[in-house]
Amino acid sequence: MRSSVQDVNPRVRGIREPTGLQSLAARITEEISQGAKKPFKTVIDVSSADPHRAGMAPSSFVRQVLAVCLYPELLKEKSFPLDVRQRAQKLLGACGGGSVGSYSITSRGIPHVQKSVAEFIARRDGGVSSNPEEIIFSSGSQKTLTLVLHLMASGEGATQTGVLTPTPCPHTLPTLLDVSGVTVVPYQLMEDRGWAVDLDELHRALRTARGRCEPRAIYISNPGNPTGHVQDRKTIEEVIRFAAAEGLVLLAEEVNQDSVYGQDKEFVSYKKVLFEMGAKYSETVELISFNSISSACMGECGLRGGYMEVINMDLAVSKYLRNMQATSSPPVLPQLALEVMVNPPTPGQRSYKTYAQEILHTRTTLSQNAQRACEFLNNLPGMKCQPAMAGVFLYPRLHLPPQMIEEATVVGVEADVFYCQRLLEEEGVCLGAGCENGQEDQNHHVRLCVLAPPATLEEVLARLRSFHLRLLDRFP
Repeated sequence: MRSSVQDVNPRVRGIREPTGLQSLAARITEEISQGAKKPFKTVIDVSSADPHRAGMAPSSFVRQVLAVCLYPELLKEKSFPLDVRQRAQKLLGACGGGSVGSYSITSRGIPHVQKSVAEFIARRDGGVSSNPEEIIFSSGSQKTLTLVLHLMASGEGATQTGVLTPTPCPHTLPTLLDVSGVTVVPYQLMEDRGWAVDLDELHRALRTARGRCEPRAIYISNPGNPTGHVQDRKTIEEVIRFAAAEGLVLLAEEVNQDSVYGQDKEFVSYKKVLFEMGAKYSETVELISFNSISSACMGECGLRGGYMEVINMDLAVSKYLRNMQATSSPPVLPQLALEVMVNPPTPGQRSYKTYAQEILHTRTTLSQNAQRACEFLNNLPGMKCQPAMAGVFLYPRLHLPPQMIEEATVVGVEADVFYCQRLLEEEGVCLGAGCENGQEDQNHHVRLCVLAPPATLEEVLARLRSFHLRLLDRFP
């Protein structure tokens, strides 16, 4: 990436067509509102990682602080806890003009929030230092990733930039890579090992890519999206050594770091491991890590706030990233939400007890829902689900009847899309199809968000079971 500054290629190449499942869900919802008779009263959309849409409540502290920032007259409102008003006043003081309506003070973001994020990273990684100057904000982690990809994209044919990408991957990633003008170099995660990263598979993917593109980066999702797999230290070290040996930039998406619930599993950041491997790696491997307020416990997807930390980037590259932001400074309100996420209430503050209870409720709901849904899915004939360790999705495999696969081929859609369409039309449940996550082989999967109120999840599972068993009767 050190030589990529002059190679920027903003052209948009082929864009993958979306499956249209959410459009179908919206259309059915509209039909119900207009009086159409359906076998169900409402559509339940659990295809995306949007806990508030699914019915989970937002954090009171976050919303109170943002409310006061938006309407400073509330600083006088004694019904708001003192620590809420103090935090809002401090954040307003960090904003240009003391208002969320002003532009960010710098193109990278508000310096006070950069400092808070850097301090959070240092605490998380056991004292590994973090430079606020290396923190860059944007409107969501996808936006920050887009900045990097547009910087790296160059060439045509055999010289076109390639990015090693996990299969399955986040369902928004394939389109994002296409729009950015880079070649997807897929590497398969090992489903029979709980969706683990395999070093031999990385080498195979890289060998296959040579001659048809120029691999420059490897994208890692840890904890995995949509698989929920949590990488151990040994795997992270292997990936870092692989990236170092092959001269690849490490793009580490770590949005699910706050939602690890697997037994004996813990999140360890790529940065922490990198800096514990010694100067040979910590001073040379180029790493960009991503996080956002769309994380499970925060769940503020609609605010679109995220950051990236850039490590070991050439000064010209870092400057270019900042300049790319300069034409459109990051929105202020999401940065304030980020500050609250990385700097929550502490023991002794008035809001701490409520905040701690709400976070515990979210994590407990997520853990119990994931276990409940995984057991349920594995008891359905023709389904197999790997145990989730983290994140908000389950990603079960479908063993579909040949007749159904043939019917999907006749109508011109992927078999997993066909399954999801029928489920949506017959039971009003919207799941994600595996082909959205980069699955292009004969193994069919669906994506189910389990961060929802338990009653909502039970309704989803009941409708899914009814449909699935009918399907097997229809296609023996």
